[in-house]
Amino acid sequence: MTESRKRIVAGNWKMHGDMDFSSELAGAVAAGASDYEHIGVALCPPFPYLAAAAEAVEGTHIHVGAQDVAAQSGTGAYTGEVSGQMLRDVGCWYALVGHSERRSLFGDTNAVVAAKYQAAREAGLVPILCLGETLDERDGGQMESVLAAQLDAVMGDDADVLSDAVIAYEPVWAIGTGRTATPEQAQAAHAFIRGRIATKSDTIARHLPMLYGGSVKPANAAELFAQPDVDGGLIGGASLNAEDFLAICAAAAG
Repeated sequence: MTESRKRIVAGNWKMHGDMDFSSELAGAVAAGASDYEHIGVALCPPFPYLAAAAEAVEGTHIHVGAQDVAAQSGTGAYTGEVSGQMLRDVGCWYALVGHSERRSLFGDTNAVVAAKYQAAREAGLVPILCLGETLDERDGGQMESVLAAQLDAVMGDDADVLSDAVIAYEPVWAIGTGRTATPEQAQAAHAFIRGRIATKSDTIARHLPMLYGGSVKPANAAELFAQPDVDGGLIGGASLNAEDFLAICAAAAG
């Protein structure tokens, strides 16, 4: 990691918890993260608990993020959708875009992800753009082509759209499986993504934070974060336990 890039640890709670759990977990992270104010810390609870989490971390350096955002801006007849403006209104700073579970389970295509990314930016949210390949794609030698297609759908010919954003590389085969990419595998993927961005803008490539997401735990966080192009983590299961999540924050803080 270069000195010009901020380290970030973001917790994706997925579909877990209730109101009490969300308030207590956010409060525990806020209480324990005061020593890590030089890194970014984000919590992404389910939609119904965003406001509770935002209240629990108010006055701290911790930000709240949404797990998804509607592709549509403003208001309208979009039953079940939550706009970026609504997310901002309840205290969100970040929004995950293109998480592998949104792509695989709910059919978010590269085009849909690009629309959601743009909607998040228009609402003043910081998008965390998730990129990653499946096991079949990796074994078939398609990792780079898959990552390139996912990235290019958002970036196109203008890397400026990635300014003030975050990228999270999440090998699908290492999410919720207990498998983890080796630090070398994670670094190779991050370096490829950063190199592709550099073909459009070296400045943005050098300053863009890139997180690794894929079974990050306290035991492996430091080794992953020691890689030169890995600037933090998008944390799944370990983010549901304050002690584990804070230990990962400590690893990112150095």
